Amino acid sequence: MIHSRKLWLESMLRIADPVLEALSNRKLKELMPVDSPLVGRETYTHLEALGRLLAGIAPWLERKQDGEEEVLRNKYAAMARQAIDAGTDRNSPDFMNFTEGGQPLVDAAFLSHAIVRAPQELYGQLKPRVKQQLIECLKKTRRIKAVPSNWLLFSAMVEAALYMMGEEDFDVMRVDYALKQHEHWYLGDGTYGDGPHFHWDYYNSFVIQPMLIDIHLTFKGMYPDWDSAYEFVLSRAQRYGAVLERMISPEGTFPPVGRSLAYRFGAFQLLSQLALMETLPEKLGCASVRCALTAVLQRTIAGEGTFDENGWLQIGFYGNQPDIAEGYISTGSLYLCSTFFLPLGLSSDQPFWAMPDEPWTQKRAWSGQSFSLDHSVF
Repeated sequence: MIHSRKLWLESMLRIADPVLEALSNRKLKELMPVDSPLVGRETYTHLEALGRLLAGIAPWLERKQDGEEEVLRNKYAAMARQAIDAGTDRNSPDFMNFTEGGQPLVDAAFLSHAIVRAPQELYGQLKPRVKQQLIECLKKTRRIKAVPSNWLLFSAMVEAALYMMGEEDFDVMRVDYALKQHEHWYLGDGTYGDGPHFHWDYYNSFVIQPMLIDIHLTFKGMYPDWDSAYEFVLSRAQRYGAVLERMISPEGTFPPVGRSLAYRFGAFQLLSQLALMETLPEKLGCASVRCALTAVLQRTIAGEGTFDENGWLQIGFYGNQPDIAEGYISTGSLYLCSTFFLPLGLSSDQPFWAMPDEPWTQKRAWSGQSFSLDHSVF
């Protein structure tokens, strides 16, 4: 039990170290390799690395820990704040692109998600100058038009962060439009379309359902129709989380289905978020989910070539597989895998970490043990 948390923490920090160490010294653009199928991704990759990494480690940064882990948390929280400063300061060599092209909206949203998940550590403790820099950079992404897909949630998430930061001019219509459209795009059995159509991929977990949940929670109590919709948003997320858990084989593998497979175990963000919120589906024990996710982590991170000689993530689903990258994938994109680590925001004595090991659904099924029936939802 303690060992699994230790493995998770060591893996998360191994992923985070190159990005945060470089950014805290304002050397990310100098040191981070930019590997991509397309030329020009260096315009976007640095904000990708910052926003996606922080979106995953934010809950751990936000919650005080015990002993040596608290020493580490303080260290990394300080580095994260230095990283935000480096990326939003016009005088920094690591100043990031928040305006050119469409991609900055995506990763400003992941950075916003990080702030929503860790409002004290990643915003409240920033110096006033850095707070203003951050707000100005996020507002600049408003000029970027979101395409009718999960991108609507990127616009809404930026507004959620601005609202959380006390900006009274947040755009309620960007939020309302994103929430209402996704209600229209709900297809049944816990799954939303990415736009009006169904896609076999992990975007319900990479983006859609985690952002829907946290946008609703950020604006809780503001509008009755938003509040009443949250019950359905959460129940759908629980259904999708149950499906994700059943995707995990007895060996810790999962199907390489759909696009953006280079995000690796980021495919399980939603299941991790439900664990963090202590709202896992009723038939899923938190210990069995921990064991299932730990198996995925052990299996995936062990792939030869997952990291280069300097510790940076390399493109791949398992190890180094550059041929699986879509044109929008670059080194910075890969750090979306950090969203797997959300349950580290729970203290070590909470049930997710403290309960004895239990087998997960496929491990039970393929060893001849009894396992729960599966049912669809509306």
